[in-house]
Amino acid sequence: MTRLMLGRTLERICKGVLLLCVLHFLIMMILYFDVYSQRFDLFSRFNNGRNGSRNNLSGAGGGHHYYYYNLSRPNATLASLLATGRQLVPSVEPDNTQTPSPKPLPPCPENPPGLVGRLLIEFSSQMTMEQVQKENPNVTEGGRYTPPDCRPRWKVAIIIPYRHRENHLKYWLHYLHPILRRQKMDYGIYIINQLGEETFNRAKLLNVGYTEALKDGDYNCFIFSDVDLIPMDDRNLYHCYDQPRHFAIAMDKFGFRLPYAGYFGGVSGLSKKQFLKINGFPNEYWGWGGEDDDIYNRITLNGMKVSRPDNHIGRYRMIKHTRDKHNEPNPQRFHKIRNTKNTMKTDGINSLTYRLVQIKKYALYTNISVEIGKPPPRPIKG
Repeated sequence: MTRLMLGRTLERICKGVLLLCVLHFLIMMILYFDVYSQRFDLFSRFNNGRNGSRNNLSGAGGGHHYYYYNLSRPNATLASLLATGRQLVPSVEPDNTQTPSPKPLPPCPENPPGLVGRLLIEFSSQMTMEQVQKENPNVTEGGRYTPPDCRPRWKVAIIIPYRHRENHLKYWLHYLHPILRRQKMDYGIYIINQLGEETFNRAKLLNVGYTEALKDGDYNCFIFSDVDLIPMDDRNLYHCYDQPRHFAIAMDKFGFRLPYAGYFGGVSGLSKKQFLKINGFPNEYWGWGGEDDDIYNRITLNGMKVSRPDNHIGRYRMIKHTRDKHNEPNPQRFHKIRNTKNTMKTDGINSLTYRLVQIKKYALYTNISVEIGKPPPRPIKG
């Protein structure tokens, strides 16, 4: 009986030990597979990182990027997987090799802040072209200038009819370049030099200047100025307006008054559209006088009006000189002025002829030398 009970006790102990062994084996297997799973996940991440780098290199040629994740971890969550993905995605550095495009310039102000107002104009000081060039280092070859800090509405060609006026030209450049820069003008200066000693023809030279300036730049505004007239106020802005502009309304030689209502001489300005509307200027005014009145008639006959600055702003000083040789008063000017309506459609920019001899760009201006012919023989009286 005692042996029987002892045997049953031993049997129970053996079963308990066997159960413990089985339980221990199961625990060991669970732990083993858990550790193995983590090791496999680490290997997979390392291997996928290498594959991602390779794919990134191939992606530079237009391929796709592929990443692989081990989802066998029992504690894996969506947040942890996303975090793992962010760690494996290679960082993309911004491309700094491209030069950033410059910001567009603002429009130039209608009233530039650097203007002085009334100017002291005198012609007693000696002037040299070298001195004028040193005064204007920002003016580029050919007498061109563009403001660096704003965008002007007008691109202005300033055209000067010229012959044997070297001393006047020095003073004109000395005063006008600084004025035009303060006015924030985008401009070029063109001296139209009539070669030879035939009778001077101011209006025809202005037509030549218009034509040649357009070959040199996309100008939309043209200022026509005599070389001996200097503005006394830099608020007299050298650009174009809605109507043709007469700038020199109050010269010192006229007592700073407009000599008559239809006067359009000295300094004037027209846009390209306005210039073409009147067929440019007449070509048949040889000698002094009459062409500016013809131009005034063309403007009014084409339905436009002349605009002018205030009398105090439109003041000019003239460099005193004797009348040029071969620029005597034109005896036919009054007859021609009366016939503007009949001649303006056939005598103008559409009938211009000349021979271009030379174009030379200096530091402060562009010189255009031309031959424009000679006047037709005068009819014999009687």
